[in-house]
Amino acid sequence: MDYILNIENLSKKYEGFTLQEVNFAIPKGVIMGLVGENGAGKTTIIKLILNLIKKDAGKIQVFGLDYLQEELEIKERIGVVLDESGFYGDLRGKDIDLIMSNIYKNWSHSDFSYFMEKFELPFNKPIKDLSKGMKIKLSIAIAMSHKPDLLILDEPTSGLDPIVRNEILDIFLEFIQDEEKSILFSTHITSDLDKIADYITFVHRGKIVFSKDREELLDNYGVVKCRQEDLVKLDKEIVVGSQQNRYSHEVLIKDKQLAQVKYKDMIIDPVNIEEIMLFYIRGGIR
Repeated sequence: MDYILNIENLSKKYEGFTLQEVNFAIPKGVIMGLVGENGAGKTTIIKLILNLIKKDAGKIQVFGLDYLQEELEIKERIGVVLDESGFYGDLRGKDIDLIMSNIYKNWSHSDFSYFMEKFELPFNKPIKDLSKGMKIKLSIAIAMSHKPDLLILDEPTSGLDPIVRNEILDIFLEFIQDEEKSILFSTHITSDLDKIADYITFVHRGKIVFSKDREELLDNYGVVKCRQEDLVKLDKEIVVGSQQNRYSHEVLIKDKQLAQVKYKDMIIDPVNIEEIMLFYIRGGIR
């Protein structure tokens, strides 16, 4: 399998937080959702990939190239959306078009104009006067306008209304249609990932809990609702965590097929990505 991004044993230590031996890989032609609670390490991973901060250990390859030795070539082929655009507030869309055309070899004036029009962004309004949602749309327009092969997105749909979010998700799906490009999509809006993600990488307290095919994940995981006396009967090897409510226990399991065979009398409900995350975070990890 061809990987567009490959991370091995990536580590970074701060006072009070450590990113520990992160491993995951993104094949060509897919969207990978990067999820986890605030402070879990998602933005640290992205900044390490972009060489905005220095790693302590590990290996990062993008397009099969070392991210340090071939940094300029790699960044020419990456589109990035971060929390802040990084542009001076008095700049306008027309200024950005000129600036970026002198930075990226493949910058497309026509693509930039297309996205500016599609997102209903003004060419002559200073960035400082744009709303948060408009600034995010501007960042996406910039990221998409130099014909990148990889998009790295940190909360790209935060602050957008549902209609615009859906339009942007459709654009992301179109982006990967040739099966040569990929997206790393960090977000807390897991419903967006339910719509478009092929893979999910879940980081919790600086560690990768899993990096799996989304369909496989949803097929294998489920929630058993049971009484206290039934809880002890469940195979500990397949139990991820449990939560107690007023009348019963809810137990997240990671082998739904095995549970359906062993516990025929128990009801196993399907789960979504957000529910899986919450069980790992609140229900304990086994």
